[in-house]
Amino acid sequence: MTDREHGGRDATSFEVPEMDCPSCAGKIETSVEQLDGIDAVDPQVASGRVTVTFEGDVTTPEEIARQVETAGYTVENSDETTTFDVPEMDCPSCAGKVGSALEGVDGVTDCETRPTAGTVVVTYDPGAADPATIADAIEAAGYEVVGHASDEAESDRESIWTSSRAVKTWISGVFVALGLALEFPLAGQNATVGTVLDNAFSLADVAFLLAVAVGGQAILRNGYYSARNRNLDIDFLMSIAILGALLASLGFGEPLYLEAATLAFLFSVAELLERYSMDRARDSLRELMDLSPTEAIVRRDGETRTVPVEAVEPGDVVIVKPGEKIPVDGEVIEGTSAVNQAPITGESVPVDKTVGEGVFAGTINEEGYLEIRATAAAGDDTLSRIIELVEDAQSNKTEREQFVERFASYYTPVVVAFAITVTLASPFVLGRSWSTAVVYGLTLLVLACPCAFVISTPVSVVSGITSAAKNGVLIKGGNHLEAMGAVEAVAFDKTGTLTKGELTVTDVIPLNGNTEEDVLRCARGLESRSEHPIGEAIVEEASGAGIEGRTVEDFETLTGRGVRAELDGTPHYAGKPGLFEDLGFDLSHVHATTDGGVVTRTAQQLCDRHNCLDLLEETVPALQSEGKTVVLVGTTDEIEGVVAVADEIRPDAARTVERLRELGVERTVMLTGDNERTARAIAREVGVDDFEAELLPEQKVEAIEDLVAEFDSGVAMVGDGINDAPALATATVGVAMGAAGTDTALETADIALLSDDLSKLPYLYDLANDANGVIRQNIWSSLAVKAGLALAVPFGYVPIWLAVLAGDAGMTTAVTGNAMRLSRVSPEE
Repeated sequence: MTDREHGGRDATSFEVPEMDCPSCAGKIETSVEQLDGIDAVDPQVASGRVTVTFEGDVTTPEEIARQVETAGYTVENSDETTTFDVPEMDCPSCAGKVGSALEGVDGVTDCETRPTAGTVVVTYDPGAADPATIADAIEAAGYEVVGHASDEAESDRESIWTSSRAVKTWISGVFVALGLALEFPLAGQNATVGTVLDNAFSLADVAFLLAVAVGGQAILRNGYYSARNRNLDIDFLMSIAILGALLASLGFGEPLYLEAATLAFLFSVAELLERYSMDRARDSLRELMDLSPTEAIVRRDGETRTVPVEAVEPGDVVIVKPGEKIPVDGEVIEGTSAVNQAPITGESVPVDKTVGEGVFAGTINEEGYLEIRATAAAGDDTLSRIIELVEDAQSNKTEREQFVERFASYYTPVVVAFAITVTLASPFVLGRSWSTAVVYGLTLLVLACPCAFVISTPVSVVSGITSAAKNGVLIKGGNHLEAMGAVEAVAFDKTGTLTKGELTVTDVIPLNGNTEEDVLRCARGLESRSEHPIGEAIVEEASGAGIEGRTVEDFETLTGRGVRAELDGTPHYAGKPGLFEDLGFDLSHVHATTDGGVVTRTAQQLCDRHNCLDLLEETVPALQSEGKTVVLVGTTDEIEGVVAVADEIRPDAARTVERLRELGVERTVMLTGDNERTARAIAREVGVDDFEAELLPEQKVEAIEDLVAEFDSGVAMVGDGINDAPALATATVGVAMGAAGTDTALETADIALLSDDLSKLPYLYDLANDANGVIRQNIWSSLAVKAGLALAVPFGYVPIWLAVLAGDAGMTTAVTGNAMRLSRVSPEE
């Protein structure tokens, strides 16, 4: 069986100690990429490791290693990672059994079991182990390894209720019903089987034994594997309970065959219910996987052909007809259409796409004909990265989940010890018969497994994270979901977050005898080498007006203040008013606060004045009070002019801030490097509680640190995911805007809003709050039910069937159903 048959993206990692510089890394990357079936090559110089993702049915780790050696480097060892789909592994005890089995396999270096997804991710040394050996170990633990969920069509998946386990369960149930019919209506008149059984069993007992034989097969088989792997889990405990009831029937003379049959039948029903509940949770992830089509129409060598989507390579021209899904990430090269991006970004309205614009795999071409040049191979597109990150999010456990797992490790031994104590003490303390005491003990064994308790958090996290992904919000782990629901303060970057980030020049005001053209020519020359958005806006304005720049030499960026360069041999500056104050200009009057921030004359009216100082004194505050950013242009001797740049506030910014306040956020703050007047104008219009202006990147970090110190429950920072990376990393939760298609934002942010829709932020906060509430409900309700039933057992209030249905199946189904409520949380229209 090949790695691809096990499903998932194949990956292998090599130790290449001689790779100690970027040049070496580039050489190896180029060499490996010559192989067919390579998805990505990631050479990490610092660690001397090369990680390669590839198609297992096209190439092999051995071929990749040889290709690395062809580049002139020695491969010391390699590890390979493969994902196995194990759908029957649907609870923590199942995961523990599989994990224990894999620990004994030579060559396995790491494994991660994900019961909520039904997958096992195994890292191994291909020289010591192979996928077939690993699959055999998983199956030896009692769980079948099948194809990956994404490879399995909905119609091909076996129905839980008609599976072989279900058929045996229903037959077992028929025998239980037959036994009950014989036991009670015919009590006192029961016929015996005859002399063959020497009158040892009634017909009812025979029916109960048949129920155990049919319904208990899977339980006892799994119990055997649990014992072999030294796992004190529900299968082992239920096996002990069933066998204990049968042995007690022989030892005490009072038959407990009904109890054994009830255990076998009801626990099998419980297992089916648990599998069904878990399948509902997994469906949300399958829906993500099903977004991408399996085939694509490509044009190669002048011919149009239909190929598997895996065969599409970067540079291929893909044809997408109206109503079809776009198969890969790409750029439109012909045609126009409205594209429904809701599956990726959650945008409710289709987005118009024309030549030169990017599109994502999994989105839907609504109406027009499109030709797209593929920019990424299948498996390396935005949708695939989102699915991979959602799957990986399960490994980032919340604090509650870690607490629950620690608690569960003590819970089971304590309850088992309690069961033994009750069994031995009941005849002496409570005056119960030994058979009744045994039943009490068996009932407590049923309650000893904390499945519902342990699964309560991860199933809620998976439900919340997949629900968010379908609405255009990528949460990188349950810990971030939990943290987002607890934040008390939210800090916003201004440009690109509260505003659209599309700067345009609004005013050009010449001074000291210069013309607007002179000012723009000088400003263009200074900003032509700047990568700042303000500089780009000025260059674009000058280019649009046909104004050429000047000869630029000795360019220098003055971080947080502006730029400097020699224009035709003369030093010039462009930047904030503070920069020119540092150059010796007295601009203190420019910063005087106007009455309530209102200026009676517009900037255009002020342009008619010729006195430079008077003009600056009133023009700059006027422009800044309108929310515009002012750039002064000049030399060390004179200020040649003023350029004002504005950024439009997002239409949903004010509603977002208001809605966050309604949902319980105590404080909202805007952090910006812009001037105070512009910041005040934007803050007033948006409605944030506070703002800090003229901040350098390190000062933004300090502002976040102050907020974190003030609000113990947490602070969220919302920015563009790249420029604000230090502040995002410092905050309790970093949220990146517009991350779809941006590798850096997807990788660095804790949470990514895949579109530029700021209204998704209240949805995220609401979802996280609800998720925390659901997790608390699931943990405490499952714990309370288990504890209540356990304490009531010695007093005879809990029959064994109630322990199975309420304590195990009932609570597992209940916590899963409660978690699925998160899928109904949706963004505000």
